[in-house]
Amino acid sequence: MTDSAESTGIWQTIREAPAPVKALLVGVFVNKLGWFLQVFLVLFLTTSRGFTPVQAGTALGVYGGGSVIGLIIGGSLTDRIGPRAAVMISMFGMAGFVLAIAYVPSYLAVVVVVALAGAVGQFYRPASAALLTELTPQNRQVMTFAIYRLAMNLGTTAAPLIGAALVAVSWNLLFIGEAIAALAYAAVAIVALPGRKKAVQTEAAEPQSSGSYLAVLKDHKYVLFLLCMFINAAIYMQYLAVLPLHMTADGFSTWWYSAMVALNGFIVITCELLVTKVVQHKPARTVAMLGFVLLGGGLAFYALPGGLAIFVIGTLLWTLAEIVGGPTMFAYPGMAAPKPLLGRYVGGAHAMFGLGSALGPFLGVWVWNSAGAQVWLWCGVLGAVGLVLAYFGMAPARVEETAEVVEGAKA
Repeated sequence: MTDSAESTGIWQTIREAPAPVKALLVGVFVNKLGWFLQVFLVLFLTTSRGFTPVQAGTALGVYGGGSVIGLIIGGSLTDRIGPRAAVMISMFGMAGFVLAIAYVPSYLAVVVVVALAGAVGQFYRPASAALLTELTPQNRQVMTFAIYRLAMNLGTTAAPLIGAALVAVSWNLLFIGEAIAALAYAAVAIVALPGRKKAVQTEAAEPQSSGSYLAVLKDHKYVLFLLCMFINAAIYMQYLAVLPLHMTADGFSTWWYSAMVALNGFIVITCELLVTKVVQHKPARTVAMLGFVLLGGGLAFYALPGGLAIFVIGTLLWTLAEIVGGPTMFAYPGMAAPKPLLGRYVGGAHAMFGLGSALGPFLGVWVWNSAGAQVWLWCGVLGAVGLVLAYFGMAPARVEETAEVVEGAKA
């Protein structure tokens, strides 16, 4: 296998991917088509169950917190029982908890079930990413993760439209639909994903990891990368938190904000694979640093005067950051992880991104209320911090550093 552009092209990567990888991509797409709970939870609790907006918002926050915990647990499960089993547990559990939300009698019970749905429903993400890493040659991993992201984005984009159609018939049908989507992914895992022994590519038997996330934290450079993931998510989420407030304050209608979001989605779906084809052969550290320059710079651009043109240019810049750096950032944990800790490395990265996604909007709105448009300058500063962290955290590991991490995993 060469590292040429042809061998890592979009269609060749798809055609020559192992059958389990293709099945995984289809399973994730189908699962995301049923991604209704987070989108419709607040509306369901306020209109169908009669809870207050504060109670509904709290439940949504609990769901987000459960998701972060689930990513951490999912990484550990992946290392201990294998990706296939972790996906099956996640999807069967998610189907049951989602159905329960429609029927539990009290608010406390709703919160508990929502938390469990958020946690168990995320076990599959570290497992899926770890399996993609195990089954994909290293020279194709960035492109494979770009295809994986496309499958998720397509499913996530279609899900609200499907959900709205189901809600028009019945709220129960919405939850049944999400449960069916989860069970469909579980069926894919049962039929097409390899068991633990088959998923291991190395010929020599490696000892099972008996370590914990403490072993991951001993990899000090990787800890810097985890901080990169947190900062990336925290400032990226401001397009959902602060951007609508800013555009409204400047006199633009909701339609113009929706146009910015649609512009981002259109470019990501249509252009990310093409951009990945160009940048996938560059050093991961270089790509990540360029991503932080574009992300921080694009958001900081919003602080300039100039009306609608400023919002359009800023959106184009940070969208370019997403399609340049996104696939590499999510493929990197698999590149950096020693085999016994693959699930935990991946789970840790997803958890930090999830934590940044949860805390970022709260922090961004707080700064906006305190300092107005200066929040974008702080995003630029944090983008520069992320660049520095990527430079040191994603530097090629020395042989002795790798050996120390592996020994920590075995301890």
